[in-house]
This record gives sequence, structure tokens and C-alpha cells, in this order.
Amino acid sequence: MAHSLFGPSKDEIWQQIADDIGGEFIDNGFWKKDDLRYAHKEWELLLDTFTRSHGKTSSTYTRLRVPFINKDGLQFKIYREGFFTKIGKFFGMQDIDVRDPRFNEGFVIQGNNPQKIRQLLNDYKLKALFEMVPKSNVEIKKDEGWFGKTYPEGVNVLYFECMGTLKNKETLKLLFQLFTLLLDRLVHIDSAYDDDPRLTL
Repeated sequence: MAHSLFGPSKDEIWQQIADDIGGEFIDNGFWKKDDLRYAHKEWELLLDTFTRSHGKTSSTYTRLRVPFINKDGLQFKIYREGFFTKIGKFFGMQDIDVRDPRFNEGFVIQGNNPQKIRQLLNDYKLKALFEMVPKSNVEIKKDEGWFGKTYPEGVNVLYFECMGTLKNKETLKLLFQLFTLLLDRLVHIDSAYDDDPRLTL
């Protein structure tokens, strides 16, 4: 009955995506989180959900993560333009011009090496994927903060999150495509090694 009222469950959809892309959906039972793992070359991408507390309430988020060996310490955050980011830009928030007016208009691009980030985004397919993912919010993280994982020296994580449980099949498939192309581009611009980071999330 629940299926007909609310459509397929997250588990059903994530299992279908795993089948479609050649990944593995792991049902960890009631007490542990389920996740979807996908291997691209030497990297393992991990899709899961987590809960973040806001005092008396909490919210569920969907995230996609992949550890990689960061060759030159490149850091960036690329996310969709919104009302608050427009205010931030007005008050001087750092924003990198990637010399593409349309992409610059739609996204806030921040990072520690503007030249490398321009090189990274100098790819039509990569920018198209960013535009096709409705909730694009991607960054490189050194670790996951006080309550998360601490990564070994030189290992960072390419990271996406959005509020809610993401169940749109096309969006999720595009997200995996975005991450695999980002990894390949990071190697291409000499900012990542295409080696196994030897870190399992």
C-alpha cells in the first residue's frame, strides 16, 4: 500500500541505479545506513544519507563522497547561485571568474587556485553536467569536521550533499557522471593521482 501511495522507496530506486551503472547497493539492515558503492578506475564513490541535528529538530541529507589523493592541495567549492549568494557576492564574497559568463552567472565558484579551477572547468561536458544536476553543491573536503572522519595526510574527499533523500534516478545518475568526470579532470590538470587512496568510507 505504501508503495502505491508514495511511489518506489529509496532502496528500490538506489538498487535500480546500482544495476544500471554497475554499482552495488548494500542494505545494511535496520540499525545501519544503506549505501550505494560504485567503482571508477581506482576510486570508490559512496552514496548514502545522514541526519544532521538542528537543536530540537533534525534533517536528512543525501551525500556522495569519494576519497582521492590530492596532489597539489587544490581546494574548491562550486554551488548554485541563490538569493543569499547574491548578497554574499555584493559584499565581496570571493568568486572566481572562469571566463564563461553563463556558468559564472549560474554558479558561485570559490577556491585556492583560480588558474587550476579555470583549467578544471575548461570542459564543456563537465559544465553541462553541473547545470543538469538541480542541486549542484560540490567541494573538496580535507576531512569531515569534529564528528566525522579524519583522512590520512594527502587524502581529500570530493563531496556533494543536498537536503532530503534524493530519489530522482536521472539526477542521481548525472551526479555519478559528474563525479567520475571531475576525478578524471583532476588527474588531467595534475591535481590528483589516479591511485587507490587506500581509504574506505
